[in-house]
Amino acid sequence: MTTSAPIVAALLGPTGHQIDCDECFELLDRFVEQEVSGLDADASTPGMRNHLDGCPACREEHESLHALVLATDEDGDRG
Repeated sequence: MTTSAPIVAALLGPTGHQIDCDECFELLDRFVEQEVSGLDADASTPGMRNHLDGCPACREEHESLHALVLATDEDGDRG
């Protein structure tokens, strides 16, 4: 007999603090800056990673912003 725990967890979604899309977009700049700086962005913005894992639109925005910040760093344009 197999366990149904992974299926139930997937259906219930993430646990812990959760944020919505509006809060995600409000906090995304700071979150990406912390990631790029090597800080613990997940600890300082609880719920962000869960939201990004479950929301394709916000995940795409995060990936785009993250790539832009990294490219800007490589070009030496950030201060």
